Amino acid sequence: MNKKSLMIIILILFTIPHARAEKPLIVASISPLAEIVKEAFGNSVDVVHIVPPGADPHQYQLTPDQIELIKRADIVVTANGHLPVEQKMKELQEEKVLTAKVLFAEDYAKYGFHFLPERWYNNKNNPHGVWLDPYNALAIARATGDALIAKYPASRETYEKEYMRFEAKVLGIVKSYRALVEKNATAIVELPSQQYAIEWLGIRVVSSIKPEEEIPAKSVDELLEITKTVDFIAYSTQSPEALKNAALELSRRTGKPLADITTIWIDKPYTEILIENSKAVMGALNQKLDQKTTIIQQTTKAENISTIYVFLALVVGISLGMAVGILIRK
Repeated sequence: MNKKSLMIIILILFTIPHARAEKPLIVASISPLAEIVKEAFGNSVDVVHIVPPGADPHQYQLTPDQIELIKRADIVVTANGHLPVEQKMKELQEEKVLTAKVLFAEDYAKYGFHFLPERWYNNKNNPHGVWLDPYNALAIARATGDALIAKYPASRETYEKEYMRFEAKVLGIVKSYRALVEKNATAIVELPSQQYAIEWLGIRVVSSIKPEEEIPAKSVDELLEITKTVDFIAYSTQSPEALKNAALELSRRTGKPLADITTIWIDKPYTEILIENSKAVMGALNQKLDQKTTIIQQTTKAENISTIYVFLALVVGISLGMAVGILIRK
């Protein structure tokens, strides 16, 4: 073998590992989607998100630098295409500016992704917080995995193995918590997004303090009667003060327990938030159960006391009657 051929082989050997070491870049519109993908595929991918902490995703617009970032992406993950940044991503895809596979609700649908109805607002599909439903999270992760395999078929085994680990963990949490929820439980939510953190447990959300993004919040007085009929109120300590105060006031005036639900977060695994939200719901339901138990105990105690008083009254009445009879006979 001559020196020239040897150099070519050495160059190939050094070049191929570098090409394989480069991870696919996945750009998510918002941080919870990024956390789903990170946990689902681990170190096999690089994941970033667009909307920064503290920004309103319903108002945020893509910057020129972010557009350049998306152009370099292998896969783009959206919630369902309704946010401004996601709409812009769709435009860029249609204009063929992007080479990335852009994933929308229709890409997740074949894996079980679903919308819930906003029963309090024309019964329309609720587009907010869809990722909080664990079945939706799995659908998003599965579609992302398929897109990765389509682009990098040589890494199929890695992506499939990572996804299956994530799926097993999510379904284990789902099975554990669903078994604990009593049937026919109901709730009121502070924001429509919180519906997705609750209904997968078998709990029906009957109303929302803020019906929709563009609709003003309902007053406490408006919601007072319906709140009396539910088991708990879902809210978030991260919510705007006015909404949070409305939830706290409803709880104070009706005695209904509160469940603190996280909808947007950064740098926490998806399953950790799933557990935290589920614990908050169970805590509220258990508090409700404790209240029922206390009422039953108080009622039983009151009934027992009443029975004793009746018995004593009869004894006293009989005694008095006997005494009067003796006096008359005398």
